[in-house]
Amino acid sequence: MQTVLITGASSGIGKAFALDFASRGFQVVLVARSEAKLNDVAQEIQQKYNTPTHSITADLGKPDAAQHLFDQTQTRNLTIDILVNNAAFGKWGDFHKYDIPTYRQMLQLNINALTELCYLYLPSMKTKASGGIINVASSAALMPVPYAAVYSASKSYVLYFSEALYGELQSTGVTVTCLCPSGTKTNFASVADSTVQIDEKRYESPEHVAKVGIEGFLKNKNFVLTGKQKNMIAIAPRILSRKAIIKQSAKAFKGVIDNKKA
Repeated sequence: MQTVLITGASSGIGKAFALDFASRGFQVVLVARSEAKLNDVAQEIQQKYNTPTHSITADLGKPDAAQHLFDQTQTRNLTIDILVNNAAFGKWGDFHKYDIPTYRQMLQLNINALTELCYLYLPSMKTKASGGIINVASSAALMPVPYAAVYSASKSYVLYFSEALYGELQSTGVTVTCLCPSGTKTNFASVADSTVQIDEKRYESPEHVAKVGIEGFLKNKNFVLTGKQKNMIAIAPRILSRKAIIKQSAKAFKGVIDNKKA
């Protein structure tokens, strides 16, 4: 039985990944900050699929957390066949709305921990010549996003880093897929800015996003884009100048953050 480790597995896309992989017969290692939420997900998996499940509480926004997580899986004799780097957060608003510690934590989680986990778990995959990594980026990785500057830049790193690894590993039997969701019905928006009003009719379910990501990975794809706006997001950078993209992105995103809840 193959084993998949999923970060940010307590809710949203991470939870959806866990349930989907479990339904496919994988042993699942759940990682998140909330022990109680992880236990709830583990119990749901056991009830639905009776699949071996392990929970590890970890805050990957802290330095050295990735190494500690790796050490815990080693101690438990868990060989990770597939790594899903899903844990991340963003903040919406003017660049100076948030302080340096907030951005430092964001970069630690979105970039540093993800990179370190890839570094730590890839060697065993290469030795077995199988398995791989799904890195969850965002449609924000495809263009600069004013009013989400640090977040979009961090996700651009995830996209280019993932595709570079995909290129390095093409002849090894190991796959790296970058999943770039656009609007998804999770608690991401409330973390990013609790005052923003979201039109969920334009958003996809986390279950759909996880399924598309897994199927893309199994088909050895380097990149998967999801969301009801995916065609527009994919085409715009090809037909508009970079300055036009920035202008349109700024206008659209400012419109979102200015639409406050009553």
